[in-house]
Amino acid sequence: MKKKEEEIIENQDVEIKLLIEGLYLKYGFDFRNYSQAHLKRRILNRLQASGLASITEMTHKMIYEPAFTDQILLDLSITVSEMFRDPSFYKALRQSVLPVLRSYPHVKIWHAGCANGEEVYSMAIMLKEEGLLHKTQIYATDFNPVVIRHAKKAQYPISRIKEFTVSYQKAGGRRSFSDYYEADDEWATLHDSLRKNVVFANHNLVTDSVFAEMNLVICRNVLIYFNRHLQDRVIGLFLESLPGGGFLCLGSKENLQFSSHYNSFEPVVDQERIYIKKYL
Repeated sequence: MKKKEEEIIENQDVEIKLLIEGLYLKYGFDFRNYSQAHLKRRILNRLQASGLASITEMTHKMIYEPAFTDQILLDLSITVSEMFRDPSFYKALRQSVLPVLRSYPHVKIWHAGCANGEEVYSMAIMLKEEGLLHKTQIYATDFNPVVIRHAKKAQYPISRIKEFTVSYQKAGGRRSFSDYYEADDEWATLHDSLRKNVVFANHNLVTDSVFAEMNLVICRNVLIYFNRHLQDRVIGLFLESLPGGGFLCLGSKENLQFSSHYNSFEPVVDQERIYIKKYL
């Protein structure tokens, strides 16, 4: 019985590799260096939801049905987020990073892996409150055009507003959170003033090159879905995107300790994973 179970798992792993390879060969989306545990969990969930008999059938459907491919891309995308996620991070950013950015004539920020845009607009709100939004350009990128389209709308279910409000207050918000959106029975839509300095674009951390020279790069809770090799490549990408004195922010479960680029950064607020690039 145990041998049979091992054979099933082994066959599943082979099928998953073939699906991932097919996704790359057919559409150019490269998940080959993502965490295998993450890929397997998401693909098996989609298999169950689709009612198909096997991952091999999923691969065939993915190749010939673009709409099904879009669903797989959503499954494999990292879209779980919220406004002012980890409020202590935003407090640290307000206290330790924004005062430095205030001294610049113009500020450029890159949100890499922006998902549905919650953290991008959280940053816009904080910049507005600190009097910095008018001179800041925010570049928000993700590889998935579906989530980019959603992020551009700046529209979130009204059921999440209470949760967002609590996090905003814990993050040191200086106004009423309701000042930043209009609501109906279903949706809260953020004000245009928070969107006008944001440029959304498709960018793939796995395959694309340096986006631009930035003063601040934020990529939180994305690297945990990559294997060690890809994590190191992406950190190198961020390193190239920052001048000396530029800031890098990672997620609470991520750090630079195991990166070959570790010595190029110094911690600013270590417990919040905020780093600064050393001057050469």
